[in-house]
Amino acid sequence: MSMLTPPGMGGKYRITGDKYPRMRRTGGRRKLVLAATGGVLALGLVGWGTFQLVDVFTGGSTATAAGGRNCPAPATSASPAKATPLPAPGRIKVNVLNATERSGLAKQTADALKKRGFAIGEVGNATEEYDKKVKGTVLLLGAADAVDGAFPVLATQVGGAKQKVEAPVKGEPAEAEGEADEAAKGPRKPNEVDLIIGDGFKKLAPEAAATGALKALNAPKPSPSPTAAGRC
Repeated sequence: MSMLTPPGMGGKYRITGDKYPRMRRTGGRRKLVLAATGGVLALGLVGWGTFQLVDVFTGGSTATAAGGRNCPAPATSASPAKATPLPAPGRIKVNVLNATERSGLAKQTADALKKRGFAIGEVGNATEEYDKKVKGTVLLLGAADAVDGAFPVLATQVGGAKQKVEAPVKGEPAEAEGEADEAAKGPRKPNEVDLIIGDGFKKLAPEAAATGALKALNAPKPSPSPTAAGRC
């Protein structure tokens, strides 16, 4: 009896022919998919590593050629700016002049400024050049150096103050009798200012508000300074 004859058949049935069913190995397709996936990952890693090596040895020239899009902008930090200190109110000489038709306004304003620490000079009516010609609150008249000194300090005491730089004025020529007039008025001192009261003036700013504005004026202003950025 052949080994291929099922038991109990007694050899009655035989398997003939030269073709037999073959048993395939399991898991072959899975191994093929895993091998292909591993190959793709390996190629990706090799490409990424090559790009990194090129970027290192070329100093990031690719990003530079593209306009430096990958480079972050340098950060800025605020540092106090060094400015010329402003004169204190006691070092500013204020000539209070009234250019309006309201009498007593110059003295009233001068007394208030004196209480706030300002040095008071001349008190009276404005000259013909400005009398009844100042439409705003006040006009501050002084030398060019007062623009960054006495003007802003005095402007904290009254809102809407306008500024004007006065050119040096020479005196009148000598009289016929030989009596010399004032030879030449020297340039106005930087801390001497004419405060000419105009038609729009009501009163000085409240003292508390003026004091706060003066403190803010003297506070250091932060200025941005770039900090060093790392290599990108």
